[in-house]
Amino acid sequence: GIVQVANDNCPGQLVISGDRAGMEAAMEALTAAGARKVVPLAVSIAAHSPLMQPAADALRAAIDGTAIVAPVVPVIGNTTAQPLTSVDAIRAELTAQLTGSVRWTASMQAMVGAGVTTFVELGAGDVLTGLVKRIDRSAVRVAVNDPDGLRAYAATLS
Repeated sequence: GIVQVANDNCPGQLVISGDRAGMEAAMEALTAAGARKVVPLAVSIAAHSPLMQPAADALRAAIDGTAIVAPVVPVIGNTTAQPLTSVDAIRAELTAQLTGSVRWTASMQAMVGAGVTTFVELGAGDVLTGLVKRIDRSAVRVAVNDPDGLRAYAATLS
């Protein structure tokens, strides 16, 4: 079967992805090896695995026809954990995220190493904020779940 690390979320938390046979074998092996917790996730796709290549190819075709500008602030790629400094790098990263492992721990460490001290999570929930806490307890972490929350947080920055 096919299986690979889909997400290196934080110390002690990895997510794997693949086909059913690969996942079942990996979960058995991890349990036998003494993994503290092995939990199957209820998902409908094998995200961040080679099984997503057809979707990656279709996405790349769409991205190639989309106007993208080079970033004016540093953007860290999740699969490379490196700054994306060109339009070509952004296009490649967006496509690679479908089939490649998300290196969240290394991405956050790269930002901390570059001097980032505050992380703001936009969207529903605070899962990523919790992961940042497990990566760097000294980081300021803020979860903003709606437009009112964003306005309120932005007001604290003035």
